[in-house]
Amino acid sequence: MHKDVQSILISREKLESIVKSLAKKIEKDYNDKEFVMVGLLKGSVVFMAELMTKINLDFEIDFMVASSYGGGTESSGKVKIIKDMSVDPRGKDILIVEDIVDSGNTLNFVCNHLMTRGANDVKICTLCDKPSRRKVPLTPDYCGAEIPDEFIVGYGLDYDEKYRNLPYIGVLKRSVYS
Repeated sequence: MHKDVQSILISREKLESIVKSLAKKIEKDYNDKEFVMVGLLKGSVVFMAELMTKINLDFEIDFMVASSYGGGTESSGKVKIIKDMSVDPRGKDILIVEDIVDSGNTLNFVCNHLMTRGANDVKICTLCDKPSRRKVPLTPDYCGAEIPDEFIVGYGLDYDEKYRNLPYIGVLKRSVYS
């Protein structure tokens, strides 16, 4: 375990099980649809890479960058799109892949943005969900794990661009970010 991690919240083995389970649900729901899997960078990269290898369907992928954090640990509430989809979302079913849903501000903004751009449907697949922190009414369509209100890192999740490469999701020691 990394010296800055207080405890392991989701082990590598559990992550593999979560990804397989989510992939099966997505396969079932999207079996007869063409869809675009859109990763929200940077946190979703590890999760999305593993998820897409487990889904036995044809689909496009794309990425977006949207932020409401800046460099801190709390959402500012103001969302901006830094990089939009390259694929035109008009008439397409979109599956947004996210590492964590916290306040819900960013995902709410991104979903509305894509619908405004003409997407047929927008669904959300998140690895982790912190419903206790929600500031807008938003429920992910696919959720890997509901987690407590802890600051987590690993498996793509970061603090100050560090810890993304950890093979598990761990609770970061408060002394690192306070």
